[in-house]
Amino acid sequence: MKIEEYHPSSLLKPYIKAYRIIESHGEMVNRVLPGTSFALAFRTKGQISFLNGTELNNLPVSTLSGLRKSIRLIHYAPQTSALIVLFKETGVPGFLKQPLQELFEESISMDTFFHVSEIASIGDQLALSGNNQSKISIIEKFLISKLDYNKPDNLVLAAIDKIYQTKGIGKIKKLSDSLFISQDAFEKRFRKITGASPKQFSSIVRMKAIIEAKSPSSLLDISIENGYYDPAHLIKDFKQFTGITPTVFFNSAAYW
Repeated sequence: MKIEEYHPSSLLKPYIKAYRIIESHGEMVNRVLPGTSFALAFRTKGQISFLNGTELNNLPVSTLSGLRKSIRLIHYAPQTSALIVLFKETGVPGFLKQPLQELFEESISMDTFFHVSEIASIGDQLALSGNNQSKISIIEKFLISKLDYNKPDNLVLAAIDKIYQTKGIGKIKKLSDSLFISQDAFEKRFRKITGASPKQFSSIVRMKAIIEAKSPSSLLDISIENGYYDPAHLIKDFKQFTGITPTVFFNSAAYW
């Protein structure tokens, strides 16, 4: 698998983290871990499927995926490529008005949100495009045409910063109190902007922090450092997040 990453234009930087272009020359399965960003995927060649046990479920040419609490196994047929748009945590409301919390754990075809002919035209343009930069230009033109210059929710941005600072460890009530808002109002506002509850979002941040630390500590130490009662609870969450145990994951997993 070949993965190349590109930065968005200045106009889209407030909304987009990065573009990734993935190319698979041979058949392979990619382990996609949960993240804090919505992802918009355009298949530009070949076939991409969701692997459910031994069953392959073909994905549409273009899909928008919400936040998830569990791993996805994505199967790439030989000679397959895709362009992935990774949004910033509060970026999707700049383009869509749908209730984002309804997309949690979901991947929805883009023609659900925009006209079928428009999405088909984008797919045709990408398939005929000669190089990665021209593919990104096609996607950026489409995104800019859909951009609604909404003002960022500074309270939600502050909450996200606090969650990252604490590596996802902490009580939601304490977080809402620190922002001078009731917990109920805070959770509704947070879900509307990010597509996940503060607890779900924090759980993703906590597990990603554990993975990125690649700590040599014992499971007991890792559990204590990250707010778990014992290693059993850590292992249970880790297996849901990655599909395998910590030991197997750190020894062999390929993922993005």
